[in-house]
Amino acid sequence: MRERLVAVLVGMTVAVIALYGIPRAYLLADFVHQNESRKIERSVVLMAVLVQARSDDRAPVTEDFLLPLLNEAEGIRYVGPDGRVISVGITPARADDIVQTRSLPGGGSITLARSGALVDQRVSEALLPLVLLGLALVAVSAIAGFWMARRLSRPFRQLANAASDLGHGRFDEVDVPHFGVPEAEQIGSALRSSAEKLATLVRREREFAVNASHQLRTPVTALRLELEDLSQWPETPPHVAAELRHALSELDRLSEAITDLLDLARGLRQREAQEVDLVEVVDRSVLRWQPQVATQGRQLERTGARTARARTSPGAVAQVLDVLIENACAHGEGAITVEAGETDTHVYVRVTDEGRNALGSDVFQRGVSGGGGTGVGLALARELAVAEGGRLDLEHLPRTSFVLRLPRVPEPAAPS
Repeated sequence: MRERLVAVLVGMTVAVIALYGIPRAYLLADFVHQNESRKIERSVVLMAVLVQARSDDRAPVTEDFLLPLLNEAEGIRYVGPDGRVISVGITPARADDIVQTRSLPGGGSITLARSGALVDQRVSEALLPLVLLGLALVAVSAIAGFWMARRLSRPFRQLANAASDLGHGRFDEVDVPHFGVPEAEQIGSALRSSAEKLATLVRREREFAVNASHQLRTPVTALRLELEDLSQWPETPPHVAAELRHALSELDRLSEAITDLLDLARGLRQREAQEVDLVEVVDRSVLRWQPQVATQGRQLERTGARTARARTSPGAVAQVLDVLIENACAHGEGAITVEAGETDTHVYVRVTDEGRNALGSDVFQRGVSGGGGTGVGLALARELAVAEGGRLDLEHLPRTSFVLRLPRVPEPAAPS
C-alpha cells in the first residue's frame, strides 16, 4: 500500500511538472534564440556605423580594427566597396548559426555571425534552473508521499496485527484502537465485535468441555468400580471375570480418550510427549481389533519393522489407529494390513485394505464421509496427528491406504 501511494504521488508530480515544464522549456528556448538574434541585429547595426565612420575618416578597415568588435564564438565578414573581403573570427558552418548582414551606405556590406553551439549553451544554462526545480519537486513529493503513506497505512498495519492475534485465538488480547480514517474505523469495529463474539463462544465451549468431563468421568468411574467388584466376586465364573477385566482395560482406555479429546477441545497438547516404541503401540491395537475383524471373515495383520522409536503420546496414536482400522472395517474390503516403519526423517504407520481407493483429499473434512459414516472420525484423527506434531494423509494408491507420520527420536550423538 505504501509503495503504491508513493508511486501515485510521485507520478502525479511528474505529470504536473511535465505538463508545465515542457511547454515552459520550449518557450524559454525560443526566447533565448530570439534574444540572441536581437543582440546580433543590434551589434551588426553598430558595427556598420563604426565601419562607415572609419571610411568617412578615410581610414582603412583592417583585421586589427575588426577583432576588438568580436564577442565569444562570433565572426565578422567585411566586404569593401572595391570588393576586398576581410574575415575575422568564426566562419558560419551550421544551419542553426545566427547570421545578420548589413549593407554599407558607401557600398559593400558587413556580416556578423554567432555560433549555434553558443546559443545552445545559453539555452541549456537557461533551462538548468527549471530542470533542477523539477527534480527538487519530485524529491520533495517522494519524501512527502512516503510520510503520508506511512501515516495512512499505520491504521491498517494495526488492524492486520489485530486480525493476526484474532486468527491465533488470542481473543482476549485483541486491542483494536479507534481511528480517524472512516474505513479503518469500520474494519476495527468489525474486528472488535468479532473478538467479543469469538471470546464468548470459546468460553462457552470450554465451560461445556469442563462440564462434559465431569459428567462423563463420574459414570465411567462408577461403572469401573462396579465391574472391578464383579470381577473379584467369588461367585463370578473365571471366564466372566476375564471378560470383566478386559472391559476394565477398555474403560481405562475410554477414560484416557475422554481426557485426550477434552484437552484437544481446550487447545492443549494431547499429553506430554515421550519416547515410545511405535511397534508396541501398533501391536496392542492390532491384537485388540483382531477378534472384531475376524467376525467379518477378514484378516488383520501387522507388518514392517520390529522397532520404530517415536516421540509422541501412545494414547493419541492408539486413537488414530482405532479410527483407521474401524474405517477399514466399515468401508474397506479384504485383508487389513498395518505396517510400521521408519525413514531418515520420521516414523510411520500405514493402514491399508484391499478396497479400491475412491476417496478424495476432502475426506478429512468434518461432515465428509466415504459412505454411511458420520464424517467425524478421520477429521478427528488428523487433528490428533497434528496435535502430536505429525501428519495423517491419504496416499494416492490404487488401494485405500492411510499413513500416519510422526517425529522420529533423534539418534544419540556419538562420543567424541
